[in-house]
Amino acid sequence: MIIVTLILLGLCLGSFTNALVWRLHEQTQKQSAKRRQQLSISRGRSMCTHCGHQLNALDLVPVLGWLLLKGRCRYCKKPIGWQYPLVEATTALLFVFSYAVWPFGWSGQGILQFAVWLVVLVGFMALAVYDLRWQVLPSKIIYPLGFIALGQVVILSVWQQDVAVALNAIIGVVCLAGLFYGLFQFSNGAWIGGGDVRLAVVIGLLVGGPLKAVLVLFFASTLGILASLPALVSKKGGLKMKIAFGPFLIAATVIVYLFGTSILAWYKQQFLLL
Repeated sequence: MIIVTLILLGLCLGSFTNALVWRLHEQTQKQSAKRRQQLSISRGRSMCTHCGHQLNALDLVPVLGWLLLKGRCRYCKKPIGWQYPLVEATTALLFVFSYAVWPFGWSGQGILQFAVWLVVLVGFMALAVYDLRWQVLPSKIIYPLGFIALGQVVILSVWQQDVAVALNAIIGVVCLAGLFYGLFQFSNGAWIGGGDVRLAVVIGLLVGGPLKAVLVLFFASTLGILASLPALVSKKGGLKMKIAFGPFLIAATVIVYLFGTSILAWYKQQFLLL
C-alpha cells in the first residue's frame, strides 16, 4: 500500500513539476497582466503550452493521459514532448527507490527526514529539467529548498541534542559552496554559474561534512564527463561546449544522500584498513 501511494504521489508531483518549470520560465518573459495571472503557480489553471486551451481532468492524468492522447494536445494537435511522462515516471521511481533503500530508519526522525526528502526531490527534479532546457537554475526554486534544508538541520540538531549535526552541515556548505564560489569568481562565471553556487549551499546542508561534499563533487564530475564524452569524441561540441552541471550535481546528491555513509564505510574498510 505504501508503494502504491508513493507511485501515485510521485506521478502527481511529477506532473506538478512539469507545470512549475514551464510557468516559471514563461514568467521570465514579458507578459500582460492577464497572462501573468494565468501563469500564476497557485491560481493559474492547467493549459496547453502551445495553444493555451484549458485542459480537462483526463488530459491531466499523469503518463496515462499522455499515452491516451498519443503525445498530442487534444485541441491544437501539436506534440507534447517526452519530457512530461518522463518527469512524472522518474519522480515516482525516485520516491519508491528512496523508500526501498532509505538509510535513516523509520523512527519519528526517519519519517520526518523522508517527508522532507520527498519535497527536496520534487525541487531537484524541477531544477534539473529547467537547467537541461535553459541552462539556468532559478533562485525561485533554490531558495525555498535552502530554507527547507536549513530547517531540517535545525530540527535534527534540536531533536538529537547534538550540535555536531549543525557543524557538519556548515562544513559541508563551506567545502562545496566555497569551492564553487572560488571557481565562479576566478573564471568570472565561465566555468560555473551562480546558480550552481547557490545549489551547492543547499547540497552542503543536506549531505553535511567534508567527506560527503567531496563525494558529491566526485560523482557529479564523473557523471558530467561520461555524459560529455560522446560529443567530445564526435567533435560536435568541442572543448568550449557548455553543459548544464546542475543535473549532475543533483544526481550525485541523490547518490550520496542515500548511499554516502555506506560508500564511506566501504572505502575505509577497503583502503584504510579500519
